[in-house]
Amino acid sequence: MTTPQPTPDTVRVDIGIHGMTCASCVGRAERALKKVPGVQEVSVNLATESARIVVQASEQIEARLRRAVRDAGYEPVAANAAIDAPSESNWAGFAPVAVGLVLSLPLMLPMLGSLWNQHWMLPAWLQFALATPVQFILGARFYKAGWHSLKSLSGNMDLLVSIGTTAGWVLSVWLWLSASEEVMPHLYFEGSAVVITLVLLGKWLEARAKRQTTSAIRALHALRPDTAHLLGLDGEVDVPIDEVLVGDELVVRPGERFAVDGVVLEGLTQVDESMLTGEPLPVSKTVGDKVTGGTLNGDGRVIVRVKAIGVDTVLASIIRLVEDAQAAKAPIQRLVDQVSAVFVPVVLGLALLTLLGWWASGQAFEVAMINAVTVLVIACPCALGLATPAAIMAGTGVAAQHGILIKDAQALELAHKADVVVFDKTGTLTLGQARLTDFVVPPDADEATLMAIAAALQTGSGHPLARAVVQSATERKLTLPSLAQSQTTPGKGLRGQVDGVDYLIGSLRWVQELGVVMDAFTERLETLQAQGATLAVLARQTPEGLNALAVLAFGDEPKASASAAIATLRARGIQVMMLSGDNNTAALAMAQKVGLQTSEVISNVLPGDKAAHIVQLKQQGHTVVMVGDGVNDAPALAAADVGMAMANAGGGTDVAMHAAGITLMRGDLALVAAALDISDRTVAKIRQNLFWAFIYNVAGIPLAALGYLNPVLAGAAMAMSSVSVMSNALLLKRWQPLSQKK
Repeated sequence: MTTPQPTPDTVRVDIGIHGMTCASCVGRAERALKKVPGVQEVSVNLATESARIVVQASEQIEARLRRAVRDAGYEPVAANAAIDAPSESNWAGFAPVAVGLVLSLPLMLPMLGSLWNQHWMLPAWLQFALATPVQFILGARFYKAGWHSLKSLSGNMDLLVSIGTTAGWVLSVWLWLSASEEVMPHLYFEGSAVVITLVLLGKWLEARAKRQTTSAIRALHALRPDTAHLLGLDGEVDVPIDEVLVGDELVVRPGERFAVDGVVLEGLTQVDESMLTGEPLPVSKTVGDKVTGGTLNGDGRVIVRVKAIGVDTVLASIIRLVEDAQAAKAPIQRLVDQVSAVFVPVVLGLALLTLLGWWASGQAFEVAMINAVTVLVIACPCALGLATPAAIMAGTGVAAQHGILIKDAQALELAHKADVVVFDKTGTLTLGQARLTDFVVPPDADEATLMAIAAALQTGSGHPLARAVVQSATERKLTLPSLAQSQTTPGKGLRGQVDGVDYLIGSLRWVQELGVVMDAFTERLETLQAQGATLAVLARQTPEGLNALAVLAFGDEPKASASAAIATLRARGIQVMMLSGDNNTAALAMAQKVGLQTSEVISNVLPGDKAAHIVQLKQQGHTVVMVGDGVNDAPALAAADVGMAMANAGGGTDVAMHAAGITLMRGDLALVAAALDISDRTVAKIRQNLFWAFIYNVAGIPLAALGYLNPVLAGAAMAMSSVSVMSNALLLKRWQPLSQKK
């Protein structure tokens, strides 16, 4: 389902909604909003706890929409409340679960003792004292949500939990109070308390995953500085970024991020634009060049004239793309909630029929009540509630041990259906670092000596290309001569004196401007340029002028696992593609190295275009996995059915990880196929668990209604269903990636 978009006659309103717990809550909120006059489209998203409404513009329309949300039983909040809220610990909200575990475990003693023929039954008053706080204090949320569900004539898991556990608790109290002092009746307090505790645990895990959905937007907002250095009549003045106007002149110091989009008025610098293009190599900026908000300034101080602010900046458009992708409704509905909507009234009806049937047949009311409660107890949704989270916890746990972090069940459910995997190039298929790939010298020259001179010239520079040269010399264990002095020309290169001789190293364009003759390197230059390499030249100062000594070519190298990973995916019948912000020549050169065909490469792609290509593939009926590592990949990761982020070093990786449903904690591309495999196996376990959970109810409810079971056997069957579900899920712990199997 696409995100609702306004037309010229309508407006789009975003509202945060607190209090939704399942898919039926989403449906109830949507129905309430659609009843507001003028509403044309509504999309309520459970993961982001928000609603996006397209409505005809009218007076106080947002207030009426908020009132509709409140009347439906939920709390309307600001659309960006989740983003503005302070970050919470991963253990936030665990206290009720911990209290439930402490109170419920003693109630489990009789069940545990029976395994060793021990009778550890607690006194009835103590069971009552332990179970009652769990039932009515910790379980209050289920009663509240179940009441709202009843008012809207719909059913959900909360209603099922509240009815089933209340029936067990009421029956236990009745049996306790009606029994004689000499008899210790079998009570069912433990079933009610344990069910509530386990469901609370599942709700806590779900809430923790929801909190992570806003982290991508937070990380994108963090790229924008809070203040800017405004250049006015009185010099530089720090002002809040929200006060910057189009046309202002801003000073950007070395190492700072550009606050807004603009044009360079004064100065030279290198800018890291990897957040925009994904290209790790810095880009030279001089007077008249455009700069983008959020990009990182290099070693030069520049003055920029503001061209775009606020929502008009490139960074704001990237944020908007991620928000739109996350606000779209998930393609998979929650199966358990769908079944519960029908299951609840059916079970209630069967319990009532059981009660009336046995009573009408002449049996005592107590017998009829016990049989009716047996129906409710055996229908208690313990196994049903555990079926999916147990498999997900086991699958995600074993995946994490092998470096695959799965953040949400939706990604897990969809990944196994993937038929197209799209890779970002830089930092994903490649190492994402500038490396010296070629050092070209004339046939009669000493390559090692010239390499040592080139490295010596750049020992004091922090430029990525300079570091690549020094690293290459270090790997070759060369002894570097001493550097007497050096002078940097920002964006072009540097001059220095080594062993009393003046040298220059800089970009091909710069040395050509200085009149250096490159005839001896013409053939190799054409070859390297065709490969998309970044070129630099080492030259020596002579009385006759500058003499070219060597050509240095820089580029990115494919990861060692790239070719094998692509071959593995193809063996699974999956189509593989590559998206890149690089020019076509560089992209095709890398594609050839990793085994991709020309038709599988799309180059010169900006962030918005990446997301558009993903959407186009989805519209063609494909289930798409996007694999990326940087901020520039975030919109595409969010737009894909499943986003996989590579946890490489770099600031943009955090944004990619937050936008993606799956994070590969190592740069090993073999983990992509492994993630699809664990998804396959986990979804299979979910289906098996749901089958076993339902089969107990399908077989058990008729037996209970006919009087062949009593509450004791019903409780045992309920416990057995939970054991079978958990045991089946734990089989996933034996999983290993194919690359690690012997």
